[in-house]
Amino acid sequence: MRIAQPAAVGAAPTQSWDGLVVIASGTSWDDTWLSEKHLALHLAKHVPVLFVDPPASVLTPLRKPALRGSTRGPRLRVLDRNLARLTPLTVPGISRPGLRTIGEWFTRRAIARAVARLGGTVDGLVVASLDDVFGACDARVTVLYGTDDWVAGAELMGIPSGWLRRRERARLATADVVVTVSPGLADRWARTARTVLIIPNGCDTGHFSAVDEAAPSAAVTLPDPIAGFIGHLSDRIDIGLLESVAASGASLLLVGPRQLTFDLERMTALLAHPNVQWVGARSFDELPALMRRITVGLTPYTDSDFNQSSDPLKTLEYLAAGRPAVVTDLPSAHRIPAGLVEVCATPADFTAQTLRLLRQPADAEQAERRRSYALTQSWAARSLDFLAIFTDARSGRQIVPDAVDRGSPGPTRSAAGPEPS
Repeated sequence: MRIAQPAAVGAAPTQSWDGLVVIASGTSWDDTWLSEKHLALHLAKHVPVLFVDPPASVLTPLRKPALRGSTRGPRLRVLDRNLARLTPLTVPGISRPGLRTIGEWFTRRAIARAVARLGGTVDGLVVASLDDVFGACDARVTVLYGTDDWVAGAELMGIPSGWLRRRERARLATADVVVTVSPGLADRWARTARTVLIIPNGCDTGHFSAVDEAAPSAAVTLPDPIAGFIGHLSDRIDIGLLESVAASGASLLLVGPRQLTFDLERMTALLAHPNVQWVGARSFDELPALMRRITVGLTPYTDSDFNQSSDPLKTLEYLAAGRPAVVTDLPSAHRIPAGLVEVCATPADFTAQTLRLLRQPADAEQAERRRSYALTQSWAARSLDFLAIFTDARSGRQIVPDAVDRGSPGPTRSAAGPEPS
């Protein structure tokens, strides 16, 4: 979905913003496309949406050059019909726990002012972080959107786990509804939250289904066939699996930003292999051309508590492109029907399955099975799951968790109710 050039609110076409859904994202609109942005784009096809960036300061573009546009122009911009974006400004240094409350205050005030300027009623306030944003506006229903287990990722983020745990308890007790992407996180949160729903991550199937019609990326210089990883090269990635694939002599393509502190010596050695190419961070629009060069997609996550509750978007994107995927043995992999991905428990198996799939002839029928499954996991379907929450709240119906089958690969909304006290 391409977005029109942003306009200040006063220059936007007149429309009603009644039934607004405010999404306070954990990631900027200009950063990597993650769950909140996909959800906003697809929800906006049904209801008005205000996407709220994490608060930015004048120093933010220095730390993240990709976010330069975030601090330019009006703070409240209309991107398209039914879709507006807000970038709260704050003082530098709010990533530190002691100063984060200042950023949260700026965010709540900015949301209140933006909602007043848009002039609509608010059906839902969705917060995709543990920041104290609830109460920023008068919403019919407040939703905590757990895209990850933030407490388990405390070390990865460099934040004290005890501080995060206290914030987690406070947000779980405040939210009307808690949505999480994984059953494991739902089980833990259901001990505190009132209502917990499981809505797994989705996939932009329209973006990836036509990969084979895209012109192959000229940036890739490796010989075919290619095993490819698309994502953030960070501490949640098992570099040993990438090293094993590289040592086999197979072409290995790495696409995405790199955490500067991520195992510097091993990453330097990995990238020194003549059969390994890293093309750096790429825009979402460039991914189909890069995926065109990939024969097998890789999801090499470590077996950490943080990853145990994750639901990687990249695996679904490989499937939407019709590519086979080799993934590590995490719970999220088991919701995908058997035969569509290769789930591997050891580095030797991960490499062996990758090499097997690289060598075997293309199977058009199997590629279509992968695409068909990905269609059932689309962000269009996920947005309807969220829309049901706001519709129930507007009509006054109680939001009742559905029964959940832990062994089911079912694609849509399910839930875990609170455990008996």
